[in-house]
Amino acid sequence: MTMQGNRNIMVNGYSEEARSKIMYTFYKTARFILGPVFRLLYRPVIIGRENIPSDGPAVIAGNHKHAFDPLLIDISTKRVIRTLAKKELHDSRFGFLFRSAGTIPVDLHAKHNPAALEAAVAALKQGELVNVSPEAKRNYTDELLLPFKFGAAVMSERTGAPIIPYAVAGDYSLFPKHRLTVMFGRPVEAGGSPGDTNRRLYDEVAGLLRKAMSEDELKHKHFTSYESWGKI
Repeated sequence: MTMQGNRNIMVNGYSEEARSKIMYTFYKTARFILGPVFRLLYRPVIIGRENIPSDGPAVIAGNHKHAFDPLLIDISTKRVIRTLAKKELHDSRFGFLFRSAGTIPVDLHAKHNPAALEAAVAALKQGELVNVSPEAKRNYTDELLLPFKFGAAVMSERTGAPIIPYAVAGDYSLFPKHRLTVMFGRPVEAGGSPGDTNRRLYDEVAGLLRKAMSEDELKHKHFTSYESWGKI
């Protein structure tokens, strides 16, 4: 009798079910400790958190401006979120922390990441939340958004999970010039091709950024349309 597909299959000495329980416990404990500290330091404003479903799968996707963005998204819901994180974090001295928290490693130097995509799809099929940064790197430019990769759109197309767009604006600072804010929008449903879904997601995130950013922040930003990025 094969054990393939069984949640009791052994991996590195632990069954899949046991690994899931360890991840869930570690994640909840870390958020219980770090969440209040994060709120105390940065006093974030969280808008539209009701758009994150209370159960069932969803891809959560938005802009990426700071290393702490995943923490901001994590404290916006009581649910566990599986975040796609760069492979170097998993391979670092503190990699066990990221692995224990259930993050999914992504090789940012590779053109395609089939292993990361399959892991994310598997998590969604189990009813989990997956956080993706379509820009694939932090945006240090004066562009409102960088070009979006197709990962979030493909995940949604393959699983039927909605995409919950978000925008992070403001400063990660004890004395911010602009208040740290995250704004979640209404779900983007997969439809047409992954390209169509990706374009709608891009436009939704851009619209949320315009609402979440102060006028002072916006005046320093340049907007390049989704179609224009494809011509560059």
